[in-house]
Amino acid sequence: MKQSHLEVTERIIEKSRPTRTAYLHRLDEIVNRQRGADRLGCANVAHAFAAMPANDKLRVVVEKAPNIAIVTAYNEMLSAHQPYVNYPDIIRNEAHKYGATVQVAGGVPAMCDGITQGEPGMELSLFSRDTIAMSTAIALSHDVFDAALLLGICDKIVPGLLIGALQFGHLPCVFVPAGPMSTGIDNTSKSKVREQYAQGKVTREELLASESAAYHSAGTCTFYGTANSNQMLMEAMGLHVPGAAFIHPNDGMRDLLTREAVKLVLEKTKKDQFSPIGRLVDEHVIVNAMVALLATGGSTNHLIHWVAIARAAGIIIDWTDFYHLAKTTPLLASVYPNGKADVNEFQSAGGPAFVIRELIDAGYMFADVCTVSHGGLRDYGKVPTKENEKLVWKDLPKESLDETIVRTAASPFNESGGLRLLKGNLGRSVIKISAVPEDRHIIEAPAIVFDAQEELLAAFDRGELERDFIAVVRFQGPKANGMPELHKLTPPLAVLQNKGFRVAIVTDGRMSGASGKIPAAIHLSPEASAGGPLAKVRTGDIIRLNATVGMVNVLVDEDEWAERAVAELSDTKRHQNAHGFGRELFGGMRRNVLSAEEGAITWL
Repeated sequence: MKQSHLEVTERIIEKSRPTRTAYLHRLDEIVNRQRGADRLGCANVAHAFAAMPANDKLRVVVEKAPNIAIVTAYNEMLSAHQPYVNYPDIIRNEAHKYGATVQVAGGVPAMCDGITQGEPGMELSLFSRDTIAMSTAIALSHDVFDAALLLGICDKIVPGLLIGALQFGHLPCVFVPAGPMSTGIDNTSKSKVREQYAQGKVTREELLASESAAYHSAGTCTFYGTANSNQMLMEAMGLHVPGAAFIHPNDGMRDLLTREAVKLVLEKTKKDQFSPIGRLVDEHVIVNAMVALLATGGSTNHLIHWVAIARAAGIIIDWTDFYHLAKTTPLLASVYPNGKADVNEFQSAGGPAFVIRELIDAGYMFADVCTVSHGGLRDYGKVPTKENEKLVWKDLPKESLDETIVRTAASPFNESGGLRLLKGNLGRSVIKISAVPEDRHIIEAPAIVFDAQEELLAAFDRGELERDFIAVVRFQGPKANGMPELHKLTPPLAVLQNKGFRVAIVTDGRMSGASGKIPAAIHLSPEASAGGPLAKVRTGDIIRLNATVGMVNVLVDEDEWAERAVAELSDTKRHQNAHGFGRELFGGMRRNVLSAEEGAITWL
């Protein structure tokens, strides 16, 4: 194992010792109880199984068969989650083969950021993660389960399910994906049409035709955003059936992979193989997930989500840990927006299995960790295939099947990962540089300050941004308005950059991977609404964003900067951010939320 990665892991273990010890103590107290159907009162048991068929009641109550909980994010609004419609029947059918029972314990909300992008609903997006975690806890609180299968894929859904499941860390759990949609219009063409629309060169009808060709059927969107980063990280943590992430929903293997999840979770309930998720997700597994994110140039959203996930297991990580891992983790994948390939092409070139195998063999990931698969993490370096209607896992070739998409650790795209930590007198921020041209890693230009993304879009439409500048888009953090993603700012900024202007964005909001080739210092903490220094910036101040050395500073005299007043959000905008489209219901979360670097957690 690389010494640098060992040192980071040891620091995490040491600073997590009190909270992790307390977490494991609580877990052990619960594990040693009687099973639910034997422990609960008779009325409780009768309620729990009232709707079960008689044979299943007999199995779970008299024969003491394992009872599997399904927590599902099925709905018809998310293309990725629509295929889950029949999964409970598939799971129940398979469980019966092993004499086990199944109950859909509960559903969790699952919203599509693609639908709410730039709309009021997007201000509920980040907080939906903790809402999903709470919904998972409610589903499992009936406490009559021996294991759980968690059905979710997209942005906040997987982190929310995992945070919720870790509160029931005594249960064996397996995550069950459903796969990406087939490839539609290529992402480069899609982005070009967006930029043309921003310039008024194509009609709304042409833009809609382009978007509909990209997002066209059931399955996960095919770019490497937060949803598909989730799937990569679930593989790296050993929480999937190995290789399950990027198999198409209608591929014949998908049914077999789902049935295999039932088999694996039931095996983990046996005394000699008992492996609860709270034990499985330890410091080494969290580091493996962080490394996989960095090695693939994954979504910056996970610098928020994985801090919260780790904390749910009593593990303390921060952006400095990501920074130190990133310095020595090679970039092994080039998938849009970091390259031209989509996740289907990534899968065909070797996919998560190739990356995980390379990272293990080169000493960047811990192989000797517990996973839901028998063979440990090395099983995730193989690919599933179907032979005689059965699943088998096979080794990949030693060399990449397409070096424009995946590479070996000996020949990476870059010697360091695709994410950087930025520090300076504006606070702490992160930047995704894997797609940013090298000549744009350093931008020094006057600031133009906006207190809402709509202000920037309006200025662009008026032709006021035809120059070098750094857009400061503030009051977009968790406390201000729930930290929406600012995807709609990418096309106009890309247009300006393509015209030769040196532009960048500095914000306390989120952009995920959607910033693409635009230098974007995001998640700035502390945020403006918490009195952070971003609230001191004025239009015309010179800002230097230097991703090469990891700094973001406003070049203002220290004494003047210290004396400068902190701007506040106008009463009109504050009222707007707090009302309508359900935003009232999330007022408590906005008041109590921790900073982005602390995981934007609302439950501590």
